[in-house]
Amino acid sequence: MADLTQEQWAQQLKADDNAFIIDVRTEEEVEEGFIPKAKNINIFKGQAFIYELEALDKNKNYYVYCKAGGRSGQACAIMNQMGFDNAYNLLGGFQEWTGEVEQ
Repeated sequence: MADLTQEQWAQQLKADDNAFIIDVRTEEEVEEGFIPKAKNINIFKGQAFIYELEALDKNKNYYVYCKAGGRSGQACAIMNQMGFDNAYNLLGGFQEWTGEVEQ
C-alpha cells in the first residue's frame, strides 16, 4: 500500500493504463459526486466488501478513495493482505479532490 498526496495520486492515475479506481464510500456519499470511472465498493458492507474484492484482477493497479482517506487506507491494507500488490490510498480523500467530478 502507498499513501499518495492528491497531486501524486492524480498524476500517477493519469499515466497508468492498468488503473482501476475504487470508491469505498457509502451510496449516499457517492450521490454527492464521485471521480469518473470509479467503482463503488462500500467498505461498510463487511463480508460483501471482501467478496467484491476477491472478484477483482490482482494484476491491476488500484486507486482507492473515500471521503477523508481513513477508510480507503483500511481498504488498501485489506487488499494488501489479500494479495493485491498495487493499492494506492488517496490522502485527504474525496473532500479534498480538485480533479474532475461526476454527479
